[in-house]
Amino acid sequence: MYLNSVQRFKEIIKILAFYGFGHIVDSKFNEDKAPENLRKAFEELGPTFIKIGQILSTRPDILSEPYIKELSKLQDSVPEDNYNDINKIFFEEFNISIEDAFLYFDKKPLASASISQVYSAKLHNNEEVIVKIQRPEIKEKMNMDLAILKKIFTLGKIKTFDTLIDPKDAIDELMNATNLELDFTNEKENIKKFKYFNKNLKCIYIPNTIDKYCSSKIITMEKIHGFKITDTKSLDELKYNKKDVAHKLAISILKQIFEDGFFHGDPHPGNIFIYKGKLCYIDFGIMGTLTSDLKNYLNEAMFAVAFKDVDKLISVLLSIGIKKGHINKNNLFEDINYLFDIYLSTPLKNIKMSTMLQEIFQCANNNNISLPKELTMLIRSLIIIEGILEKIDPNIQILDIAIPYVKNNNKINLFKNIDLDELILNSYKTAEDLSKIPTKTIQLLNSILNGRSKIQLNVNNLDRSINELNRMINRIVFALIISSMIIGSSFILNSNIGPKFYDISIIGILGYLIAAFMGFWLLISIIKSGKL
Repeated sequence: MYLNSVQRFKEIIKILAFYGFGHIVDSKFNEDKAPENLRKAFEELGPTFIKIGQILSTRPDILSEPYIKELSKLQDSVPEDNYNDINKIFFEEFNISIEDAFLYFDKKPLASASISQVYSAKLHNNEEVIVKIQRPEIKEKMNMDLAILKKIFTLGKIKTFDTLIDPKDAIDELMNATNLELDFTNEKENIKKFKYFNKNLKCIYIPNTIDKYCSSKIITMEKIHGFKITDTKSLDELKYNKKDVAHKLAISILKQIFEDGFFHGDPHPGNIFIYKGKLCYIDFGIMGTLTSDLKNYLNEAMFAVAFKDVDKLISVLLSIGIKKGHINKNNLFEDINYLFDIYLSTPLKNIKMSTMLQEIFQCANNNNISLPKELTMLIRSLIIIEGILEKIDPNIQILDIAIPYVKNNNKINLFKNIDLDELILNSYKTAEDLSKIPTKTIQLLNSILNGRSKIQLNVNNLDRSINELNRMINRIVFALIISSMIIGSSFILNSNIGPKFYDISIIGILGYLIAAFMGFWLLISIIKSGKL
């Protein structure tokens, strides 16, 4: 039985305090161990906090890298729910019992996660399916835990861990993400959308949903009989070309990012199978979406990387980013150019695309440009995909495929955007105008020769500009005279000619004095004009 809110409030404070996040921090818990302690606290706090931690591990815009890395280790280890409770939820959703809905239903779950359990079943037409059923009251429990956590932060009852944004705002973000993932209708729509985008790719397979048994708490879909994409033993035994499999996976993720703007947000090996000779994606609860503008800017950014165009890349960063303060474009240029110099001397096969993007985005962040949070999920997905590629074929790098892919994709889009009728019309108009140039040129020359042409120039404040020019020229002439007098006086003194005073040429001394007076007068006039 789940605790009431007061009891749960006390339990959360007690456990967080024990792991070093209390109001008074125990000296034995140092900052270096804070990420590990947070993971342990979440594990002890149970299923809802495990799920909260798993969601946080996908949000580098909320937590710093050490916390992200540690929370990624969180694993579901949750007891099975009572079958009668599961059957009750199913009946409430569809007004039919599990026994009547299915020809066969295995009461022992295939998997038991923090927010749901997955069961194997068979429809009355003998089609094998899997049924994902939300745990009883999980949404209410998670929202209560998040509300308590927000209250604890508000009251200052625990030490704030290293969030990149205000902790209360972070929890609001977390509530939105949690409620989105707990509504299985979103996952069903994600499956259909992903299937639509990949309908023409013969190497991709997406399981079908059984819509009559799909709701906000339950999703039923085709069962996949395959093996994990990283199961290299099966790949070898079934004589798959691992290089080809890796290449298809790379092309698939690149298409999702640069063409569709809709990519799998959690593409770990357990969510990508080899099925019927195809790559089969499952689990569409977390998906990344790029706006049309952001997708186009990413294409431009990769195009800039491909052609080492620093100015273009900076233009893209300024377009997609949010200014956090003054941006020194010279510093930004130097930082990006420095990165380019490093990557230019490195073979593409040795460069991780995720690392390169992280470093570019870090340059932007260091120069007061905050980038959209969608890009953090994108980088996380790329990191996971790169790990899979490394296991299948260590010689392949996604960037090595991405650059020619983006180049080709941009060329295709360029020609797609050309309106043939408009191109023909504009070409005709241009040709017509060009044909008139010789005639118009002869007419103009005849007018000039016959004195019929007038050239009229309108210059604003011309008198003022002329006066300024005269004043400037006078000062230059005055300065030249002073220089000449100093040089001449120096020559006379060295030549020791003319009348002398204490064996020093009087003419030379007078020259110096006159030059000094003129120089002083010139300096005063410049200061008075305010143009010093």
